[in-house]
Amino acid sequence: MALTFFRGIKTCPLVHYPSAYFARKNGFFYCTTGSTETQFATQEKQQSGDSKVVPKTYRKSPDKLLKDYEAIIGIETHVQLNTSTKAFCGCPYSYGAQPNTSICPVCMGLPGALPVLNSKVVEYAVKLGLALNCKLSMDSKFDRKQYFYPDLPKAYQISQFDVPIAIGGYIDIDLPVEFGGGHRKFGITRVHMEEDAGKLLHTGTGNYSQVDLNRAGVPLLEIVSEPDMRTGIEAAEYAAELQRVVRYLGVSNGNMQEGSLRCDVNISIRPIGQQEFGTKVEIKNLNSFSSVSRAIDFEISRQVQLHSQGQADQIVQETRLWEEGAQKTITMRKKEGLSDYRYFPEPDIPGVTLSEEYVDGIRSSLPELPEIKRRRYENMGLSMQDVLFLANDINVAEFFDATIANAADVKLAANWIMGDIAAYMKNEKLSISEIKLTPLELGELIASIKGGTISGKIGKEILFELMAKGGTVQGLIKEKDLVQIVDRSEIEKMVDKVLADNPEQLKQYRGGKTKLQGYFAGQVMKASKGKANPKLLNQILLEKLNTET
Repeated sequence: MALTFFRGIKTCPLVHYPSAYFARKNGFFYCTTGSTETQFATQEKQQSGDSKVVPKTYRKSPDKLLKDYEAIIGIETHVQLNTSTKAFCGCPYSYGAQPNTSICPVCMGLPGALPVLNSKVVEYAVKLGLALNCKLSMDSKFDRKQYFYPDLPKAYQISQFDVPIAIGGYIDIDLPVEFGGGHRKFGITRVHMEEDAGKLLHTGTGNYSQVDLNRAGVPLLEIVSEPDMRTGIEAAEYAAELQRVVRYLGVSNGNMQEGSLRCDVNISIRPIGQQEFGTKVEIKNLNSFSSVSRAIDFEISRQVQLHSQGQADQIVQETRLWEEGAQKTITMRKKEGLSDYRYFPEPDIPGVTLSEEYVDGIRSSLPELPEIKRRRYENMGLSMQDVLFLANDINVAEFFDATIANAADVKLAANWIMGDIAAYMKNEKLSISEIKLTPLELGELIASIKGGTISGKIGKEILFELMAKGGTVQGLIKEKDLVQIVDRSEIEKMVDKVLADNPEQLKQYRGGKTKLQGYFAGQVMKASKGKANPKLLNQILLEKLNTET
């Protein structure tokens, strides 16, 4: 049997060459070895060539048709944990490392290699379970999930089946204002621990695929939601909130582009009023929150059209891929049932037993989570738009909290962070932790403007220098002589000079062209190098403009 299998596998050296992949070539064991996508594309082309029929594409149904049906949506989310080593061995994992350079007999599934559980995986699972308001299983176990795929060297995955580490939780989200706003609560069915598989790299020709086992054995937490979502927007916001939670907890970087957070969406539809669920379809290959929303919207429209055309029997339980370029889903494979996986208890790993003391220690270490932070910001009087922006990124939230901790005005601090600071970070492609400005100096800048020491215009100039080069507000004010002019007589002299130098404009103003007030104010600010107090300047200017001499 072993000989039969390995006749279909070609191995390349593991470390000696840069492209050290395992390659499977056409051979005795499983002859078609191109990528799944390539196989289906080939099949579709053959079918198209035989029948000369253009494949049917689905367009969004009219609103009237969509309103007759209800979508039922659930999400399975895999979160890759940022432990220093893998789940069951001591190999490190680094995204983007040379293929097959971080593997051992355990990763490769070699006979006689025994797994040893990484305790950090359990700690992170308990953290996430508590953060998602779940009930923890004080005694859980691991199971073997049997299935064959070339990047799964053992031909089974170590996972959890009937006794997951956490069950029965929920997550709260706030929908963005542009999508109607509002609060939602979605149920969490379970959270369980498991290991990742390796990665297949398909060649352009589709003749063979290369196997990189660096990712094999990397620890994952799978979060299974209840089927509580009804729209693509709700599903995308649910996934985004999960990303925020794992980042706040520090258990994962949650980067979708690196595969650290992956979403598989399950969708069915049913006529309004029907109690039983329709046939469930799974969608994979969703690498952004916007693609989650768009894929769901497309799939709902596809299923509604089939229902409305009397072809509901064509909706089968299957896995479909989202094609970003074509903006549609295509069939990938028939979906396996639980019985196909032939679960049984993992004999090489003891059960996981938690103590109350251990759980309490983790509970006390939890940070303020996004939902609690949003409610706190709301109670400060901030708008929902402000709240969602500030709480979205833990680093931005910490910067804001540190700024207002020094008695800075809450609304002004939010405005500066969401406005000029956010624009600077976007233009320079920097995170808030990479700019030179500190929360202490932002608080000092706000206080200096509010107290009249400097004007808002000067404040902006100081802000950009602080973000680019660092330094202190008071140091820059002194060094550049930026203290605001608040002496009335000094401002009066400048106003008198500007009016004397612009007799034609003064005549036009007094003739009814009052918009010229802005012109005069600008000339005075230019003469004062931006240091004249704007409020006092406009007061004096109006007095003199409206006084005939």
